[in-house]
Amino acid sequence: MAIMTPMNQDPIQDAVDVADDAPQIDEIEALRAELEQLTAQSLLERADLDNQRKRMARELDNARKFANERLLGDLLPVLDSLDAGLANATVDDPLRAGLELTQRQLLRVAEINGLVIVAPEAGEPFNPGHHQSISMIDAPGVAPGAVAQVFQKGYVLNERLLRPALVVVAKDE
Repeated sequence: MAIMTPMNQDPIQDAVDVADDAPQIDEIEALRAELEQLTAQSLLERADLDNQRKRMARELDNARKFANERLLGDLLPVLDSLDAGLANATVDDPLRAGLELTQRQLLRVAEINGLVIVAPEAGEPFNPGHHQSISMIDAPGVAPGAVAQVFQKGYVLNERLLRPALVVVAKDE
């Protein structure tokens, strides 16, 4: 952008006037370039700050989701013991009702905190993401590669595998 000056009748004087304006034009251009650089730097810093804010929110959300992971993991043997007690209790055993009530309450609290049971049924396809095969057997009536028997339930906490279900898989015939 040139600075407008009234044109003299003398072309030599006009050349001198333009030469006098050259340092100002160079300074304006330098300031304009510096302004563009500072604007770009400001945009980058704002984007970095926004990304950091989003990352912190994600990390905080994950910390909330999995803060109780250790506690729930430590309760899994208790749930297994309740399952074993119920499997061995007779229908007319007076303690059975107490075990069932305790198990339901414990599972309700665990589910409220994001725990989901992985209990495959016989004949269900083997899922390596949620099941761990401990052996293979001949299982008539069960498709090859499907779950034939479940030894231990698995658990998922907020879509993250806490413990895989231990299963026996049917062999190819």
